Amino acid sequence: MATNPKAHTEADKDGQFRRKPSAFRNFISADPSSKFPAEKDRYALYIHRGCPWAHRTNIVRSLKGLEDIIQLIVLDASDVGGKGWCFSGKPGFEEDPLYGFKYLKQLYEKSEPTYEGRYLVPTLWDKKTEKIVSNESSEIIRTFYTEFDEFLPHHLRESSKGEKGIFPAHLRDDIEAMNEWVYDTLNNGVYKTGFSNTQAAYEEHVDGVFKALDRLEDHLTKAEHQPYLFGDSITEADIRLYPTLVRFDVAYFTIFKCNLKMIRYEYPKLHDWLRRLYWDESEKTNGGAFKKTTFFETYRVGYVAALKGTVVPVGPTPDILPL
Repeated sequence: MATNPKAHTEADKDGQFRRKPSAFRNFISADPSSKFPAEKDRYALYIHRGCPWAHRTNIVRSLKGLEDIIQLIVLDASDVGGKGWCFSGKPGFEEDPLYGFKYLKQLYEKSEPTYEGRYLVPTLWDKKTEKIVSNESSEIIRTFYTEFDEFLPHHLRESSKGEKGIFPAHLRDDIEAMNEWVYDTLNNGVYKTGFSNTQAAYEEHVDGVFKALDRLEDHLTKAEHQPYLFGDSITEADIRLYPTLVRFDVAYFTIFKCNLKMIRYEYPKLHDWLRRLYWDESEKTNGGAFKKTTFFETYRVGYVAALKGTVVPVGPTPDILPL
């Protein structure tokens, strides 16, 4: 099979895309004696709106009401010269408000001058020690669930929710099991498909993407898995799946060639689930945590750029259907 010389440069020689692990894995703690204690306005979360891993942290920041506690810093571009995420200089994205940097790379070098890994979003930054706390999204969101609760009103504290919490004890094994296969086959599977550099690698992973979607559709047919993945409360499983599903029709279907089926036409249960989260602006989503962290045009432009393309698809329209 022929290879595509224009494919994403991170595909390995066998045509497979393999995601590299995060390098910073520290935690913020409510314990004031910890290395990174929870404090108001001490930490900043660096994201790019197009990145699904960053998106999940932004959802939780909004869902938990942490906007006035953890500063959000949004990069809006990715430099083709190899320096990674950056500020374009456009209005609202002139430079890093903390240090005047242009590149996220500079922040990493400030934290660890000898660092030679990748410069990833999300990045959770400690303004006091001027160190990176974490760039692992799955661990950042769990920090956000509980460690800043003392700064929040009672109804937003995880301790007040019991079995209706984001990561309740009685569902943890089920959520962890779903996280594992959804991450491999779908969250990361769309990347393994879109960034494949050979026909064989592409066909292997696109098949896995749709088997995962079929499995999720079947999961939602059960009464105990309605209206959300594990019942009547939003959990971590919903938060981790949403960024992939909301990008699917507008980006992965068209740009990443995950084009066997569309969510809006062929997965009715998933489609209902997706729209329910997006359009909800009630107390359940703290006033619309999913909708206000979703940026469809950013996804189209960003994924085309990731594949070094120049033509941005205009459809499908609308970006998401009404309820």
